[in-house]
Amino acid sequence: MSQSATPPVLAEVIRSGFTEGRHHGSLVLLAADGSVEFALGDPDAPVFPRSTAKPFQAMATLRAGLAIEGELLALAASSHSAESFHLDGVRAILSSAGLDESALRTPADLPLDETEAELLLAAGGRRAPILMDCSGKHAGWLAACVANGWDTETYLDPAHPIQELAREALAEGTGETPAHTGVDGCGAPLLAVTLTGLARGYRRLVLAGEGTAQRRVADAMRAHPEYVAGTRRPDTLLMRSVPGALSKMGAEAVQVVALADGRALAFKIDDGSERARGPVLAAALRRLGVTGADDAVERIGAAPLFGGGAPVGEVRAAF
Repeated sequence: MSQSATPPVLAEVIRSGFTEGRHHGSLVLLAADGSVEFALGDPDAPVFPRSTAKPFQAMATLRAGLAIEGELLALAASSHSAESFHLDGVRAILSSAGLDESALRTPADLPLDETEAELLLAAGGRRAPILMDCSGKHAGWLAACVANGWDTETYLDPAHPIQELAREALAEGTGETPAHTGVDGCGAPLLAVTLTGLARGYRRLVLAGEGTAQRRVADAMRAHPEYVAGTRRPDTLLMRSVPGALSKMGAEAVQVVALADGRALAFKIDDGSERARGPVLAAALRRLGVTGADDAVERIGAAPLFGGGAPVGEVRAAF
């Protein structure tokens, strides 16, 4: 697709039988052998992967020699909901390195999960760096810095050793040299790669050999999906419902999923709309041939529209 062409419609907004809006974007599905099975738009154009890069960023902590496993490794690859067990885990990672939450360079934020945010505000709480959904990743990086004697004040600098390891892991996984470097919402370096590269990167994570950094991250995430997301999040539901699935969302409506046999998908909604993510993900999973999890896929894909408190339409996939 040329840069001047309008990306295809991935989702439609239907209200009272009228098409009220459309969400454009790009999508790619990979067969088990890694070949492209289906594509829409331009999945070979660079995008910012946002938090879908976190499994590769967590690999940096392992390659830096940090002894972290299980739910804490999953938390290092997370976009967590700031539930109490998430916050306990972040503090545990920091404490293991002799640090506390004051070392975090994440911006002060409210919990990503709306329920947790409402509970916090009702109790008189306020924004804090540890509540930011990326604090698990940052805690892992900080602990790895302490283990290696690296500076903890500048760990977000693109030239810092921990960021060089993260860059290498993403480039290795996607098979690409990042096309652009920016700054993510949490302040970390953000590297542009393609959707096809991301899908192949997740495929490599689930198919990697036992004991490798790739497989250790993938196994931790799949064993502890609540730590990757939260108790009320679609990534958790998908990983709990589809054995061997690895799923991760990113801001601006980026999503990547790999299945245990190597099938994978990646997409981005151009306008970053969260309401289109679920319907597009559910349709992509069905097209990819996911079976045995119909209830979970249906729940992920449900995006009703309301009028006067009653359902009057839906956001639905257009492919």
